[in-house]
Amino acid sequence: MSGITDLSQLLKNMTPQLQEGEYVFCTVPDNQAIDIKEVLGSFREEEGITLILSRETADRLQLSYTYIAAWITLKIHSSLSAVGLTAAFSAALGREGISCNVVAAFYHDHIFVAKEDAGRAMEALKQLTINN
Repeated sequence: MSGITDLSQLLKNMTPQLQEGEYVFCTVPDNQAIDIKEVLGSFREEEGITLILSRETADRLQLSYTYIAAWITLKIHSSLSAVGLTAAFSAALGREGISCNVVAAFYHDHIFVAKEDAGRAMEALKQLTINN
């Protein structure tokens, strides 16, 4: 199952879903052991490993963070080779002055926005689907 590549179909049919909770980005050294079951997402960088965790988990593990995010999932199976989807939704959010951090996973795109911007972000994404 490779996902949808047609941009107009993706924009018309994507359904943004706001996930419960608060999420944070933390960084840990390569040698710090973290149970993978605790981690929502990770990326290895030269300086260390970036982790996306629930705020509750980060607090329990005593990991520092500076950004508290809401997590929005686009409920459409977008192909990893689709062109333009990230540009379209990031432009829509940008017009509203909302920054976004994007994770493209195998089935869906996941957008992290500042917690206080979650409602406005959901509205901007819903308008994007209506206008396409």
